[in-house]
Amino acid sequence: MILQKITDNYLWFLMVILVVNFTQRKYYPRSAQKRIATLIIAGLAMVYQILLTIILARGLPQYLAIVAIIPTLAIAYPFRRRILLFKRTCTSCGVKLSITETLNYDDNLCNDCYRDSHPEQAEQEVHQEEDAPTQLPASEITDVDQIDWDEWEPTEVATLLYLFDGDKVLLIDKKTGLGKGMVNAPGGHVEEGETAREAAMREITEETGLSVPSVDYKGKLEFQFVDGLRMRGYIFFAYEHSGELIETEEADPFWVPVTELPYDRMWADDELWIPLALKGIQFHGRFVFDGERMLSHSILTDDDTDEAV
Repeated sequence: MILQKITDNYLWFLMVILVVNFTQRKYYPRSAQKRIATLIIAGLAMVYQILLTIILARGLPQYLAIVAIIPTLAIAYPFRRRILLFKRTCTSCGVKLSITETLNYDDNLCNDCYRDSHPEQAEQEVHQEEDAPTQLPASEITDVDQIDWDEWEPTEVATLLYLFDGDKVLLIDKKTGLGKGMVNAPGGHVEEGETAREAAMREITEETGLSVPSVDYKGKLEFQFVDGLRMRGYIFFAYEHSGELIETEEADPFWVPVTELPYDRMWADDELWIPLALKGIQFHGRFVFDGERMLSHSILTDDDTDEAV
């Protein structure tokens, strides 16, 4: 039934409206009236959805879906001036507006006309843009202090899991990917729909054949590489395991005494934060790397931000 399909997919239409409303917040206060307009439209969409549901539930003729538009429009009529704000052309010069200008600017002015009619506000926005911190190109970054970490976002998210058995810890000779030929802990990328904890438990099994029943969060690492790679890594410890240790295409695992960690074969940052983790100190490390060479670092301790794990 066509009406049933419309009803089943109506929620997606409503979600689109609400997403538009959410993005309009970015342009406040220029979008104040249009934010109200999209909320009213969302409410009207819900009214029409209710009417369609009643028609289906009572087995009424499907042509009543067209009739149901009438009461919906009747409800919309008192709000018509609040709804009919969206124009496709500039009200001053007549130039075609962009989607951003159509959806978000209450005055329906193009940027040029807005600057002409609001010179003081336009000048203030220019100064705000000039004063805003900008990120250097990755190739020019040599120090962690050159990065606006509040705006920094990773291009990849990964995990590392250190499994302990008495006084020994499980490490791997990495055979593929970033850090090939170096010593590291089992780990890998966090996949879509997966938490970092789940990724850590999955990766150790895929790389070593061992399974762990649980993991403990220890800290977070953020890496800026001069080639543009930005990686965030979550560090976990585990103390129980099952299964048989095997070599895989990705890793050659081996046990080593905790007191004999081969830092000379590991990433340069490991020697800075692993001792903290072993002492039970939670940490947040930030690093700049040029290939395998560390250029700069900063490590904060007692960071308890684990919302993503």
